[in-house]
Amino acid sequence: MTRGGGGARPKRALGQNFLVDPNVQRKVVEIAGIEPGDTVLEIGPGRGAITGLLAERAERLVAVELDDALAANLTRRFHDQPHVEILHRDILTVGLEEIVEDPSRLRVVGNIPYNITTPILFHLLGGRRPADIILMVQKEVADRILAPPGTKGYGALSVGVRSVAQVEMLLRVAPGSFRPRPKVDSAVIRVTPIRPTPLTPAEEDALRTLTRSTFQWRRKQLGRILRSHPELPRSAERIEEAVAQLDLDLRQRPESLPPETFIALSRILLPLPPSGDRSSGKNGPPPDPSLR
Repeated sequence: MTRGGGGARPKRALGQNFLVDPNVQRKVVEIAGIEPGDTVLEIGPGRGAITGLLAERAERLVAVELDDALAANLTRRFHDQPHVEILHRDILTVGLEEIVEDPSRLRVVGNIPYNITTPILFHLLGGRRPADIILMVQKEVADRILAPPGTKGYGALSVGVRSVAQVEMLLRVAPGSFRPRPKVDSAVIRVTPIRPTPLTPAEEDALRTLTRSTFQWRRKQLGRILRSHPELPRSAERIEEAVAQLDLDLRQRPESLPPETFIALSRILLPLPPSGDRSSGKNGPPPDPSLR
């Protein structure tokens, strides 16, 4: 999704639906809580309706737009505002340290194409993380991220995000707020990375392997998955250790385990050597297809 205003027509190939409701535009900026002194990264500024509102509040605004015509229009529009920079780039190629030396001080606001929500989210969470991330997403995706254990929506995406960040629903947005009108409801969420970072990169890799494997076989009992899945070590000794330490019931199914249990289980089953810290500034590998 991209922002409202006049100008270029939406391009279906880029997942563009322009946010045209001025009340929603203002609400998004208000709930983002941008303050004087903030550096803001805006993803998918589109026609720039929210870009202008963010520019009024932020000390520095960097807006990343992939569309050729939209990027050119934004560059012309904001050419006389030196604190606003338009990057004609794919956000998945932009490292946060290209924008600011310390990403933990960066605020991110994005009204993004729904077909690449998960890759963008994990790109932002894959390296040195920003202060917070305000995203307009498909409501179904927001519900999956926030789904509690034991529910149908709970899965690898829920565990992957909430193991490293706190997530809250801020605003629901009806299809009528966009042009063209999408077939789904939307939602604005705030993703706030947990600090200090609770997992090392190696532990995140192990957790990703475990969640991908278990939720691929989500209808099977945990014991069957741990003993039989080809991506897991299938060590009887480690499984027994996990049962003892975590009081696991191997008859459970994956969706019954909270994120903290997945973390503890991955540390027992898939111990990995340290792979360094996040000082490299790289925003990590692309997310697993199972999370999309």
